[in-house]
Amino acid sequence: MSNSIQCCFKRYEKKYLITREQQSVLLDTMKQHMQTDTYGEYTVCNIYYDTDDWKLIRTSIEKPVYKEKLRVRSYGVPAEDGMVFIELKKKYDGVVYKRRMTADAYYAKPFLCGSTADINETQIEKEIKWFQKTYHSKPKVFIAYERTAFAGISEPDLRITFDTGIRWRDTDLDLCLGDYGQPVISPEKILMEIKIPGTAPLWLSHILSETGAFPTTFSKYGTCYRDHIMQNQIGQIVHSAIHTPSTKPLLREVLYSA
Repeated sequence: MSNSIQCCFKRYEKKYLITREQQSVLLDTMKQHMQTDTYGEYTVCNIYYDTDDWKLIRTSIEKPVYKEKLRVRSYGVPAEDGMVFIELKKKYDGVVYKRRMTADAYYAKPFLCGSTADINETQIEKEIKWFQKTYHSKPKVFIAYERTAFAGISEPDLRITFDTGIRWRDTDLDLCLGDYGQPVISPEKILMEIKIPGTAPLWLSHILSETGAFPTTFSKYGTCYRDHIMQNQIGQIVHSAIHTPSTKPLLREVLYSA
């Protein structure tokens, strides 16, 4: 693992769903205080892991004080021996903690299934293995998007990202198989994320207020599950209930949980 790769993060993350017009105004003001980061524009690809009954995301959308998720991430579509990040992301009382390790793309899935030897036996690796020992999570959803990232000129720990073209699929759950998918939200919407260790600078607070950009609890995976996966599940159960009366109790249970 390269020493230049940051593996531990602790920060506040604020999310905003904005229009292209709002983004244009924000970018015009930001250029006085921020610059594109080292990578600028790139595609982010993720595979989210969850239990068979979607426990992790169902818990997450209930907005508990503490929640956690596991995903495998790549920047662009990796080759079989390309680098990916295995990330354990936790949120407690509004603070985000992210721990990640690197691995070759072909190795990530068998490692998380427990069918391979340890990589480095680091503390982060132990935490990820403990998570899997507890949840036995599996690949469930692929989510990708185009990202433009900025970092503060005088405040390098301040990062602002804009994500567009957020898309998903629940087949071909392999990062090496391309970044295609169906839209999660309207293509006209842009997800802006502000990532900072503490309080936002005054200039940023002012411009957010002037553009009418307000924070939201938007989650890519949560929205994908609620608006697409769960709706598909309900549709399948409704269809089954029509033809198989014995499934009606299951339909009532799903509708109640929705």
